Amino acid sequence: MLENFSFRTIVEYLPLFGQGLVTTVWLSLVSFAGALAVGIVLSAMNLQRGWLFRVPAKAYIDTVRATPLLAQLYFLYFGLPRLGFVLPELVVGILALSLNSGAYVAEIIRAGILSIPRGQVEAGVASGMTYVQRMRLVILPQAFKVTIPPLLGQAIVLVKDSALLSLISVAELTRAGQLLASDRFMPAEGFITIAAFYLLLYYCLKGLAALSGRWIGLQPARSST
Repeated sequence: MLENFSFRTIVEYLPLFGQGLVTTVWLSLVSFAGALAVGIVLSAMNLQRGWLFRVPAKAYIDTVRATPLLAQLYFLYFGLPRLGFVLPELVVGILALSLNSGAYVAEIIRAGILSIPRGQVEAGVASGMTYVQRMRLVILPQAFKVTIPPLLGQAIVLVKDSALLSLISVAELTRAGQLLASDRFMPAEGFITIAAFYLLLYYCLKGLAALSGRWIGLQPARSST
């Protein structure tokens, strides 16, 4: 079955795949940073007792989680120009990934915040800290320690979701495979190579998750015998 499989063509297109890999990595990093910012704001709004902040945050989170990322991407790509906002494809892609992943990050952070003992929050109030100070100095550092594993899991999802940006002509990893398939009529070579690179990214993130677990003390200590 592999007699017609051309490894030579894959090697020829490796520079293109390398450029796509670099683009995928850095746009995923930027998008995840944006998702963290969106998630922190949404989780803070969702934890408010008043409906003025909580209801819009809840509505946004439910809407984003209930609709496909592809629909959101096309809405931004085709809808923003009609509103007078013409943005480069890469900016639209980063915006779509950040807003989409931010809804999931918000729920992860909210769960981490709720896991913080109430006594520590009350201690911050007794010390005269404002809400922002309590979040920045007491709650969020501990919440992030608890939520690092699920956040890295969400980062893996975001990296895979970045493949959809090829549909708006962003020159990322999947787009490189599409170009190989269309130029040489070799879809197997193109998409198997894509899968191999995404698998590499997956194991890198998985290794990072394991290292972060050791750094922050989430790994159980080995018992001495």
